[in-house]
Amino acid sequence: MAANFDSVPILDYNLLHSGHKQQFILKLRNASINVGFLYLKNPPVEKEVLDSLLSYIPRLFELSQEKKDAIAMINSPHFLGYSKLGNELTKGATDQREQFDFATQFECKWKPGEPEYKRMWGNAQWPEEKDIPGFKATMLSYLSQVHALSVEFTHLLSEALGLPTGALNQFYDSPENMQHWSKIVKYPSLDDPKLNSNQGVGPHFDSGFLTFLLQASQHPGLQVQNLSGQWIDAPPIPDTFVINIGKGLEAATKGLAKATSHRVLSPPRGSTPRYSVPFFQNIAQSVRVTEHHLEFPPEILALKETRGNAAEMDSINFSEYDRGEASGQANLIGRVKSHPDVGQKHYPELFKQIFPQGLPTPTTMF
Repeated sequence: MAANFDSVPILDYNLLHSGHKQQFILKLRNASINVGFLYLKNPPVEKEVLDSLLSYIPRLFELSQEKKDAIAMINSPHFLGYSKLGNELTKGATDQREQFDFATQFECKWKPGEPEYKRMWGNAQWPEEKDIPGFKATMLSYLSQVHALSVEFTHLLSEALGLPTGALNQFYDSPENMQHWSKIVKYPSLDDPKLNSNQGVGPHFDSGFLTFLLQASQHPGLQVQNLSGQWIDAPPIPDTFVINIGKGLEAATKGLAKATSHRVLSPPRGSTPRYSVPFFQNIAQSVRVTEHHLEFPPEILALKETRGNAAEMDSINFSEYDRGEASGQANLIGRVKSHPDVGQKHYPELFKQIFPQGLPTPTTMF
């Protein structure tokens, strides 16, 4: 019988420093193998940085349309910048969200003749400092602290899966050769006349190893899909991040760690907008995860069999990992599918392979 779930487990970071680390590791083992999602309570990110970031988010979206458009994603081969409401697709359906994509600081190292996916990492586009003073410094400080947490968390996850602490390090490059991606998202309520569905973002898996989500307003909407295909609410909980397993980590662990389909529904009528800040931990672009072998203890592998098989999920699957594609290529394909206009401008050959009929006509889900 499959080990199903009807709620997302909560792990308290403070257990690690109060003599209860093993309790934390056991909870993490269950969450990563059987659920693929968890809340991390009391994460080690400075409250002053969190409070500052939360105060900036509404102001970011209050910038004039002209100032937003000046840093539009279409300008960036790195898929960084501003996206208008309804300008992103999930499996061809329009996502009803407005967003800014940012990243940790990185100078693009791509040279002609190298794989195109190496163009994906590079400088972010930021609003003018005079328009929102202090925002860039706050966001970079936030990204730095969440990145540090993500590194620590990969070590904890290794222990939870019965591996040596640094077993997952082989999937990363040296810090100066890594970039991690984030976005700040606004989901308008269904009062907005421009919305044509309640698909805040459609059902999908994340592409990389780990995602750290700050639910930046007290709005429900995030849902995760359990093994039988039911949608389970993951509402905001104060002083937590939501952490989930990505398809890259699932492929690297041969399915032991579980990537879980999830979506966001638009806030209902009469509500204010929902805000969120996901941080996506990348791995080295050239890594082919299926070429790396991790040796799990038999008793840990047995937990995968106990879990059973999930129902068919109607989500983007990132099957490129299983086909032996480089991580960077899997991510590039996913980004071109989500932002075909950016792909058409900056990656025209790949765009033609994915969209031989030209720019797709968005559909409506839900």
